Amino acid sequence: MELFNTLSGTIEALTPVGAPALRMYACGPTVYDYGHIGNFRTFLHVDVLRRFLRQQGMAIEHVMNVTDVDDKIIRNAGNAGQPIAEYTAKFERAFFEDMDALGVERPEQIAHATEAIPEMVTLIEKLAAKDIAYQTEDGSWYFRLSRFPEYGKLSKKDLENIEDGARVDVDEYEKDAARDFALWKAVKGAEPSWDTSIGKGRPGWHIECSAMAMKFLGDSFDLHAGGEDLMFPHHENEIAQSESASGKTFARHWMHVRFLLVEGKKMSKSEGNFYTLRDLLLKGYRASAIRFLLISVPYRHQMNFTFDGLTESTNAVDRLRTFDQRMKKGGFPEGLDPEIAAATAKASTDYTASLANDLNTAEARAAIFDLVRAANSAADSGTLRAGNVVEILKALALFDGVFAVLEDRDAEITRAALTWAEAEGRIEEADASLVETLAFGDADIDALVAERTQAKKTRNFARADSIRNELLAKGIMLEDGKDGVRWKRK
Repeated sequence: MELFNTLSGTIEALTPVGAPALRMYACGPTVYDYGHIGNFRTFLHVDVLRRFLRQQGMAIEHVMNVTDVDDKIIRNAGNAGQPIAEYTAKFERAFFEDMDALGVERPEQIAHATEAIPEMVTLIEKLAAKDIAYQTEDGSWYFRLSRFPEYGKLSKKDLENIEDGARVDVDEYEKDAARDFALWKAVKGAEPSWDTSIGKGRPGWHIECSAMAMKFLGDSFDLHAGGEDLMFPHHENEIAQSESASGKTFARHWMHVRFLLVEGKKMSKSEGNFYTLRDLLLKGYRASAIRFLLISVPYRHQMNFTFDGLTESTNAVDRLRTFDQRMKKGGFPEGLDPEIAAATAKASTDYTASLANDLNTAEARAAIFDLVRAANSAADSGTLRAGNVVEILKALALFDGVFAVLEDRDAEITRAALTWAEAEGRIEEADASLVETLAFGDADIDALVAERTQAKKTRNFARADSIRNELLAKGIMLEDGKDGVRWKRK
């Protein structure tokens, strides 16, 4: 497996060092609101990486943080009149529900910022002992950036040209240099705080990830992943404080997932193109199609999310599922078609080589669809053999071990989204036909399918056609085959 390393600027072999498992830290959510599709693109590509590495036989120790205290959380919880633990619990639960809906595997370790305060304090004390961290008159602690000359080595920014006060580091506290960043913020008013040996207050955003990564993975580990928006200043600050404290390389390999555009524009609420997963589910789009679309463009390429693309992704998933069912139905003559055998072997080889080459998901996807076309053509012409089908299904399972779209949980996930919308008083946001379709249960569909089958037997074709049209109007498609009728929701 070779992966681009942001730190070195080159594609390098990704291998565990000093341990049997690859030790990986990936920045997780800040649980102040529902996750949007840009967030989930990053989490999905990390999922692709871990699934492929495990598929190739590599053990993984994957740690993901949950930031459950920061400025936005404190502000939003205060506005809602809730304690931060109560406020964040709702959005953390929603985040993992969304991750499950998108088929994202859980990390081996989930680390909460509020549970790692002692480790953060210890880290700050180590920096203070080296005169790299200093305390201001109000009790806050800052990192002395002048003491880390390598600052900027990840993002390749020139320290002299870095603007002061990037992102969360703009505050009213007095500090020695404008570019120094907060490690610990002294308590203000009634905001949440912890009484510690370095004073009463709360952690700065950057110290959280350093402390949690080092707590579970050690001072130095194999891979750090996250979205490209975190590269500066967050990941730069992690490197500075961690390496200053330990004297060791913090993470040897860095993976950053590119931004996502929506219909060619930066996603923002002011543009009206800001979408959470739940927004899309309520519009009638499927979770499987959203997953497939978000991972189809390689992680180092900027992706332009479009609704036309989402429709194409829906059709692609349907095509894969229909092909899978066609192969599993069997009924093919015994033997082996050598041409299809060669195409199947090539598809598996190309799929593996594509993902091993910096996670090229576009080429991996193309490899499996080349096989789908070849096998469908052979089946249509009568040359496909049972021996071919065994290997085709293995190739398809290999592909789905990473892409994870063959299992159809879409209706179940959409029902859960509608239940949530109803509970939150947002059911009016749901597509009306979607509500009607999902209110029409599986038992109702089965009854109409049985009635249609009986109508056809008695040559009442008008009634049979009427039932098909009724079901189609409710988003239910019928497929007549040799072994009976299959139905599926659009």
